[in-house]
Formats: sequence, structure tokens, C-alpha cells
Amino acid sequence: MSRQIQEAYIVAATRSPVGKAPRGMLRNVRPDDLLAHVLKSALAQVPQLDPKLIEDVIVGCAMPEAEQGMNIARMAVLLAGLPDTVGGVTINRFCSSGVNAIAMAADKIRLGEADVMIAAGTESMSQVPMMGNKISLNPEIFTKNENLGIAFGMGLTAEKVADQWNVSREDQDAFAVESNRRALHAIATGEFKDEISPLEVFARTPNLATGEVEVTSKICDTDEGPRAGTTMEGLAKLKTVFAAKGSVTAGNSSQMSDGAGAVILVSERILKQFNLVPLARYVTFAVKGVPAHIMGIGPKEAIPAALKLAGLTLDDLGWIELNEAFAAQALAVARDLNLDMSKVNPLGGAIALGHPLGATGAIRAATIVHGMRRHGMAGKYGMISMCIGTGMGAAGIIQSL
Repeated sequence: MSRQIQEAYIVAATRSPVGKAPRGMLRNVRPDDLLAHVLKSALAQVPQLDPKLIEDVIVGCAMPEAEQGMNIARMAVLLAGLPDTVGGVTINRFCSSGVNAIAMAADKIRLGEADVMIAAGTESMSQVPMMGNKISLNPEIFTKNENLGIAFGMGLTAEKVADQWNVSREDQDAFAVESNRRALHAIATGEFKDEISPLEVFARTPNLATGEVEVTSKICDTDEGPRAGTTMEGLAKLKTVFAAKGSVTAGNSSQMSDGAGAVILVSERILKQFNLVPLARYVTFAVKGVPAHIMGIGPKEAIPAALKLAGLTLDDLGWIELNEAFAAQALAVARDLNLDMSKVNPLGGAIALGHPLGATGAIRAATIVHGMRRHGMAGKYGMISMCIGTGMGAAGIIQSL
């Protein structure tokens, strides 16, 4: 039985634009600066809220070392100028870290242990590489054959899913074309403007003639990933990356990316005290494990588990953000669960928009919160789901208000 004693409401949600890694527009922006930016931007959406009431800032980060180390959550709290009384903790469940942070923050409120929480995610894949700077797995893990999949590259697990669930190269490429089409249309029609907090990025270039360093800046306000002119013919020319006779290519996989997102959650008492407008109500979160070698199928187990916890069915969902780690796994999940593809990633997914690992859950939370309100879906439920490295899947549910 749940011990929930009060509801948790989202009153602010924002994100940075997402840049390509490792050579995109945000390559030189530190991930703690990205995080501080979205923390400040989220608080600016609720200026009447007293920041001293924030109990904690929970931040997802998939590779929490180097520029993302030293408990990046607390570093960003200080960089953002929040009161010293505000805590900060960094959590890691790889690709689900951002949505997991929201679940943990919401639970503190639902249990009555806090009234104001911030949940966020940040990742710079330009500055901290996939797997981190020092990979050191315990060799004992691999004494069991069922764990060997942990040593596979993510792309090879996608190949395993494509084989087991019969997802063709053509279907994967068609999925990628549609992801880019939807994303480009969303950008062209201003769909992301409510959720993106533009970021000023500086470049410093030495002038060899004068010996001075020239500083230029530009405002980054649009996701960098979507590829105009993506066609089946173009994608068909790409070589497979992970298996010689495979089907997974750079064109039907998620992009390495840089970005951050943040949401503010409060109790009903705080809503009334500060006259805040609730954007959404947090509902539930579930995580399930699957064999590591088919990690991409994880959402197939997590989505039904989350729906069961919430007492909902797929028909109750109006919007599904299903992270496109690879077209192979996203299609396998969607087909296995018979998801309505018109509800899945209506503004495009990670193949086009990018996947900054630990930040993605928080970034897509901003997308779904603002998107559902913009499209008049009050009362409907939205889901954020993804597969997770080492063999897991996660799914979180909110209700638009």
C-alpha cells in the first residue's frame, strides 16, 4: 500500500537547447554551467516562490566524473546563486537519470518530507565521453554468461533486439526519417519555444595579428540535431556501425549530445501559499530489469508496470515520449506493446533531437509538460520512457493540468 500523504505538482519546467557532441554549439559549455542555467531559468518561471524553501536539488547525470564530478548538483546550486541552505545530490541510472530524479523529488513531497524540490539532469558528451574517462568493470561480473551483454556496445544490443524482434533495416530507416520530419516541423512551428531557455555561448579566438583574444557570442535557442533532407535513399547509403551484416547505422541511432533540463515540484500547500499555477501532477514511476544483451527492450517491461501502479491503461495516455536510443529498440517496444504511433514522440525523438544521456529524462519532461498544455490535453496522462544501459527500462507518468 502506498503511504503517499499529499500530491506533488510540477510548477516550472524548462531545458536548454540540445547541441551535437562532440563538435556542436555547446561543446565548450561546462555541464555544471548548463545545469546552473536551467536551474535559474526554472526559478524565473515562478518568481514569487521563495528559493529558501527548496529542500533539495536532485540531478541526474550518467557519467558523473571530471567536469561532471564533485557532486555536480551541489556545484550547480552554488553556481546558480541559490541559498546555501539548498542541498544538492547527483544520481545515476544512466539514460533514465533525469526522469528518475523527478520521481525521487516527487516522492519526498508525496511522503510529506519536503514541500519544494527541484529535479534536473545534465550531460556534456562533448566533455565527458561515453563510459567516462576511466572504464574499470569488475571482471567477476563476466564469470556469468548472462552478464556478458554488459560488455557489448549499446549498438550491438540494438542489433540483438532487431534480430529477436524482426525489425528490418528499412523499418529502422523509415522511423528515423519520420523522427527528423516531426522534429523539423516542430521547430518550424515553434513547438519548443515554451520549454527552451535560450543560452548565450561565448567563443574566444586569438587574433594573431594583434595578439589579442577576440570574444564573440551567440544565442543558442534551437536544437541542433534534426537533419533537413533526411531521406530513405540517403540513409540506405550509410554503413552499419556495430555488426558487418547488421542494420543499425548512425542514421537510425540517437545522437551524442549536450544539454540540461529542470523541473520544480511543490506540494498543494505551496501552490496555495504562493498562488502558483500547476502545470502537471506527478503520478508514478517504475523501473524493470531485462537481460543486458537486449537492454533496449527495457521499456516493454517498465511501461506496463508504471501503468499498473497508476491504475491506468495505454488508452489513458495522450502523449508518450519514448526515447529513441535506437530505432530498432524503439520500434520493437512500440510493436510489442501495440503503442499508438501518433502519440509516440509527436515532436520527434532522440534520433533527431539528440540524447544527452542523464539529462534526457528531464529534457523530455519539459517537452511533455508544455506540449500537453499547448495542445489542450488537460486531464490526460503523459509518459516518459527509455531503455537503460546494463539492461533496464524506466517509465514515468504525469497528468497534464
